[in-house]
Amino acid sequence: MPPVTRGFVGRRRRDVRLPPGQYDVGDQWPVLTAERAPHLDTDRWTFRVEGLVRREVEWTWDEIRALPRDRWDGDIHCVTTWSKFGMRFDGVPVDTLLEAAGPLPEARFVVAHSHSGYTTNLPLADVTGGRAWVVFEAQGRPLTREHGGPARLLVPHLYFWKSAKWVSGLRLLSDDEPGFWERNGYHDRGDPWREQRFQGD
Repeated sequence: MPPVTRGFVGRRRRDVRLPPGQYDVGDQWPVLTAERAPHLDTDRWTFRVEGLVRREVEWTWDEIRALPRDRWDGDIHCVTTWSKFGMRFDGVPVDTLLEAAGPLPEARFVVAHSHSGYTTNLPLADVTGGRAWVVFEAQGRPLTREHGGPARLLVPHLYFWKSAKWVSGLRLLSDDEPGFWERNGYHDRGDPWREQRFQGD
């Protein structure tokens, strides 16, 4: 009979989908926000791309929803340490919206604006190349008001505060301009895999 080492149970393997410092919330989707969720009428809802572009473009709700749609499946990660696996979002790629506006060569950053007044900044490279969307549905259903409906920005490879709820547009800039949380000590970029939670991380 081969020898047995008592108490050996092997090394617990961490889920490779979970960034450092995060935990899996399972079926929950926590609601966290810096402001009260606004009531937005889609009859008056707009989305605008402006700043360093060849032409400023604005879409109504019906116009933006008539654009070619795309689906993203994957995991989202909040700076408050929760992660949610197996999310599905449907919307319009930011690439499609920027193509209509024509970013100028000097454009290197964007500020996302929300109908609530919230802002967040991102490098232009983080919202192009199939990395960001304006989404209207989550898990096959219309996006709820508490989760940013009728439409929110989705930048899933960064902490979720970068995925601005109730998004109203993007302003393209040559220089970085901190948004709400970035002015209050949060990291300018927010990469979950590097734990870029706060300035200096």
